[in-house]
Amino acid sequence: MTVRVLVVDDQELMRSGFSLIIDSQEDMEVVGEAENGVRALELVRELSPDVVLLDIRMPELDGIEVLKRLADRPDTRAIMLTTFDDDDFVYRSLEAGAAGFLLKDARRDDLSHAVRVVAAGEALLAPSVTRRLVTDAVTRRARRGNTRALPELTSREREMLVLIARGLSNTEIAEAEHVSAHTVKTHVSKLLFKLGLRDRTQAVIAAYESGLVVPGGPAGT
Repeated sequence: MTVRVLVVDDQELMRSGFSLIIDSQEDMEVVGEAENGVRALELVRELSPDVVLLDIRMPELDGIEVLKRLADRPDTRAIMLTTFDDDDFVYRSLEAGAAGFLLKDARRDDLSHAVRVVAAGEALLAPSVTRRLVTDAVTRRARRGNTRALPELTSREREMLVLIARGLSNTEIAEAEHVSAHTVKTHVSKLLFKLGLRDRTQAVIAAYESGLVVPGGPAGT
């Protein structure tokens, strides 16, 4: 299946560069480009892309506002792109429903990999972003003086949450557990529903806030 991508950035050179990278992949195609948030919304509704590469800082409507207005389109997933490694942008993007977050200086292979991961229904963050999210989760837990309570989980569900928190993809979990990727995807979906979480990123934060996983230490059981 070909992943249909919409590229949104207010800089023409950036749009052209991203489009060249995407179109060079056999399993992807750029279906449109937009220079601002208003045009992005128009093209999303007209073209129904699978993935939107979405610049955060744009005229008329910024990327985060575009995300909020796309909340009713769960089949279109967004990867936020920015030159700023800024915590505020990261958190606001994730709260608005971003499925991925990459810096614009990411390697071309990282970009194409991100599109594939997000199109497959998983969440993806730059490693530096993930580290900060984990650090923030642990800091908040320390301030509260207690851990985030998780609902009662089966041993299988706890194991799945630990593997997600370690950053393993569905494919990697499937290989580790000797089951199919489809089985893992089903388990992850059920786990997220039980925890009341939107995506894997929130699951990672929940695992660390609960104390199930400790940075630099052995994972919980």
